[in-house]
Amino acid sequence: MTKYVFVTGGVVSGLGKGITASSIALLLKSRGYKVFMQKFDPYINVDPGTMNPIQHGEVFVTYDGCETDLDLGHYERFIDEELNFTSNITSGKIYKSVIDKERHGDYLGATVQMVPHITNEIKNKVYEAGITSGADIVITEIGGTVGDIESQSFIEALRQIQYEKGIENTFFVHCTLVPYIYGSDELKTKPTQNSVRDLRNMGIRPDALVCRAPYNTGDSIKKKLSLFCSVKEENVIDSIDVKNIYEIPINYYNQKIDEIILKQFKLPIKKANLDYWKKLITISDNLKDEIEIALVGKYVELHDAYISVVESLKHAGYKYNTKININWIDSEKLEDSKVNLKEIFKNSKGILVPGGFGSRGIEGKIKAIKYARENNIPFLGICLGMQLSVIEFARNVCGITDASSTEFDPTTKNPIIDLMADQKSIVNMGGTLRLGNYECTLKKGTLAYKDYGTDKVLERHRHRYEFNNKYKDILEEKGMVFSGINEKANLVEIIELPNLKHFIASQFHPEFKSRPTRPHPLFDSFIKASCGK
Repeated sequence: MTKYVFVTGGVVSGLGKGITASSIALLLKSRGYKVFMQKFDPYINVDPGTMNPIQHGEVFVTYDGCETDLDLGHYERFIDEELNFTSNITSGKIYKSVIDKERHGDYLGATVQMVPHITNEIKNKVYEAGITSGADIVITEIGGTVGDIESQSFIEALRQIQYEKGIENTFFVHCTLVPYIYGSDELKTKPTQNSVRDLRNMGIRPDALVCRAPYNTGDSIKKKLSLFCSVKEENVIDSIDVKNIYEIPINYYNQKIDEIILKQFKLPIKKANLDYWKKLITISDNLKDEIEIALVGKYVELHDAYISVVESLKHAGYKYNTKININWIDSEKLEDSKVNLKEIFKNSKGILVPGGFGSRGIEGKIKAIKYARENNIPFLGICLGMQLSVIEFARNVCGITDASSTEFDPTTKNPIIDLMADQKSIVNMGGTLRLGNYECTLKKGTLAYKDYGTDKVLERHRHRYEFNNKYKDILEEKGMVFSGINEKANLVEIIELPNLKHFIASQFHPEFKSRPTRPHPLFDSFIKASCGK
C-alpha cells in the first residue's frame, strides 16, 4: 500500500515547505524507497500558465506538458525524478473537474457540495498520484498556510485520508515559525502553538513539527512545543537558516526525520546513501573560481521568475569549480539609446537571454544578442532568446531590416517568427502552447551534437510561436546553422553560429532538466566556454 506524507504550513508563508518536502523525499529515496511528489495550490487558476511571472515566479513544465508551480522544479532537482500531470493540483482544476462532471450528469441528480464532492475529487488526485507513479511513498505539499479560507477544502480532504488510510499510512509534517524577539532575546513558541491549534481544530494532529528559526531551538523549546502541541519531543525538528540550501536535507537527516516517518509507516529503515549529496555540499561550499554571467530578462525584479535558469547555471558552475554571479539586466532599460552596453557587460564572461512573452523589452534583448555576437562573448538563448537571436541575425547580417515576429508585430512583412497553422485558430490562452517533451534530431558535426554526444534528444517546451522555415535558406547562406530539428513537424529547435567562440540557442527550455549533480549539456557547454575552458 502506498504511504502518504503531507506537508502543511502555518504562521506565515515562505517558511520553506517546498524545500522541506523535497528534503524528506530525498532522504526517503536515499534509503531505497520509490518516492513521488505533489503540490496542491489553493488558487482558482487552473494552472499558473497564464499568471504574470513577476507575481508568481517561473512556470515549471513537466515532461508530459503540465504547466506547474515553481516548487516542482525544486522537487525534480532534489529527488532527480520526472514528475507529471498529477504533481500539481489547483483549486481551479478541482472545481473545473467537479463542475464538468455535474454538467455531464455524473452525480445522478445529487446536490453538489464541498463535502463530499470537492473533497472526494481532492482525495482522488492524491490517490491517483500514488497509482500512476507506482511510488512507495507520495509526499504532498499544501500551498498557503493553515487558516487560509482557500485551503480549507484541502485540509478537510487530508483529514478524511488520514481517517481512511490510518495512522500507519499517513504522516503529517507541519512547518511553522519560531521567531526571535529582539529586546527580550528569546525564541517565542506561541505562533507555533496557535498554528497547531488551528490545524487540530480542523481535525488534524501533526505527527512532526518543522520549526523555522534563526538557530537551534534547544531542549526547553522542544519540550514546551511537545507539551502544548501533543507532538513527541523527538519529532520537533529544527529548520535553521543555512547559507547553502543543499545542507537542509542533511540537517533533517541528523535529526532523524526520515527514520521517524518510516517507523510510523512500519517500514524497514534501510541504510541511507547520501555520499553523493554530501560531496555536492563540499563542492558548492568550496568553489575556487568565480565568473559573472549576464542574464538579460524582462522579469528581473523577481528573481524567482528565472529560478530554474539560475539553478542550472550554478549546476554547471559546480562541475567547473566556479561560482556563478548573476548580472541581472532589465532588457527594457537597454532600449535607451544612451545606455553604454560596453559598460553594462564589461565584467560578464557570458550572456544569457531566457524565455518570455509579449513585446515589452524585446528590442533591449535584441541589442544584448547583437552585442554578444559582435563581441564574440559566449551566448546562450532560451525559447524567446532563440527567436530573437534569429531575428537579430536576419536584421543585422542578412539585411532583412524589418524582420520581426507576429507576436510583437502582427502586420510585419517579414515574419521570421510566426504561428503555426494549428495555433492560429486557438482562442483560449491557457494550456494551448506547445508544451512538454518533443524529440529533437541533432546535426552531426555541430556544437549541439558535441554537447549532447548523441543525435536524438527529448526536451521540454513552452511556447506558441515558431521559426518560419521560409527564411531558412537565407540565414543558412549567411552562416547560421540549424543544428536541431523536430523532424516530425519540421520545426527548428536549435540554432548556432559556428564561426564564434560559443553562440547557441534552443527553442526548448533546457533548464527544466538540469540537476545539481548532472548539469544540462547546453548549460555545461555555455559555462565551460564562459570560464575559458
